[in-house]
Amino acid sequence: MRQQEAQKKANVILIACILFNLSIGVLYAWSVIKARLTIGINDGGWGWTSSEAGLPYTVAIVTWAIGLLVGGRMQDKIGPRLVVTTGGIMVGLGLVLSGVIGNSVTGITICYGVIMGIGIGFGYGGVTPPALKWFHPSKKGLVSGLIVGGFGLAAAFYAPITNMLLDNFGIEQTMIFLGVAIMIITIPIARLINNPSEGYTPPIPAKMKQSATKHSDAEMTWRQMVKTKRFWLICIMFLFSASVGLMVIGNITKIARAQAGVTDGALLAGLVSFLAVTNSAGRVLGGLVSDKIGRINALFVVFILQALNMLGFAFYRDLTTLILGIIVVGFSYGTLMSVFPSLTADQYGLKHYGLNYGIVYLSWGIAGVVAPVMADYFFDINGNFYITYTICAVMMAAMVVMNYLLKRDIASLKKVA
Repeated sequence: MRQQEAQKKANVILIACILFNLSIGVLYAWSVIKARLTIGINDGGWGWTSSEAGLPYTVAIVTWAIGLLVGGRMQDKIGPRLVVTTGGIMVGLGLVLSGVIGNSVTGITICYGVIMGIGIGFGYGGVTPPALKWFHPSKKGLVSGLIVGGFGLAAAFYAPITNMLLDNFGIEQTMIFLGVAIMIITIPIARLINNPSEGYTPPIPAKMKQSATKHSDAEMTWRQMVKTKRFWLICIMFLFSASVGLMVIGNITKIARAQAGVTDGALLAGLVSFLAVTNSAGRVLGGLVSDKIGRINALFVVFILQALNMLGFAFYRDLTTLILGIIVVGFSYGTLMSVFPSLTADQYGLKHYGLNYGIVYLSWGIAGVVAPVMADYFFDINGNFYITYTICAVMMAAMVVMNYLLKRDIASLKKVA
């Protein structure tokens, strides 16, 4: 394949992967649905408690991580197309069944949390590996950032659309409409996604500069990976740092109500959309910056910013300060979601990347349980998230130390080499 043709094909694959993730990113708009679920039945809601309304989201995050692990392994073996197609169908089906079942905590948890969650994992885990294989290693951060950025940006349009549908059609019909639309959109897009042929060499970027990020050039299996010290450091850092972003993302409408007195549904949906935009921007810019300054340095900046932001979050009592806090959360969390997949590829290669990153991503799945459950627990007791903010600040400070240990471990590996 000539270089010009290869570049064109790579760009088509990248755009398809971004659009696919954009289509299945409905989970990050759960905050809008959750706010409606906790409203009384006479006011158009279902009267669920905060913990009940958070359960489908929490379960979806766990099954998403499991689905990514299984889907990543499958795409390593059979290629991404079938895996990604299955993911899109499951996401849509889970939403449709949720709407059909209606007001049932158990039913919604199974359909939305399990079926849709696994579908997201299949899709999300199936798009990044092929895209990375089509591009030069110097673009790992940018490519992964663009792809996961598509998922993060999804809430920017899903939140207002979901809010509009809820106002006009109710909870059940909203889920059915969203599910059908997702299946119609994702199935044809998935047909465009595939791996490069055996022996393919990505085009070398014009005016290529020496990347600040050092690559191990190692192709490790998952068994070799889990025996390394840096694997466990990466997982711990991913677990605790992602918990902060997930806590805010899953509760932003409730935080706005409790701390800034925001009650207008459209404005609350706007905040969710704004958080999605900053989240997506952080994924793209964070990935690009990590290509330039290195993954470890990018993470150091994020941990410091989030620690300071969490210390101040309890004092964000008006819309202006809350928006500033959202910007930091969105950019920081977004950066994590592009840096950790790139870091995994740097350290353990692309041959077994689907499964390897699926294992690393389990840390994110655990974070999805820890963060929402912790936040809902303290909110139900105290009526606010102040204790949760303090815990998050302490975790971020600890991650600065873990980041230093990881940097030292990678440096010692280079000396041995």
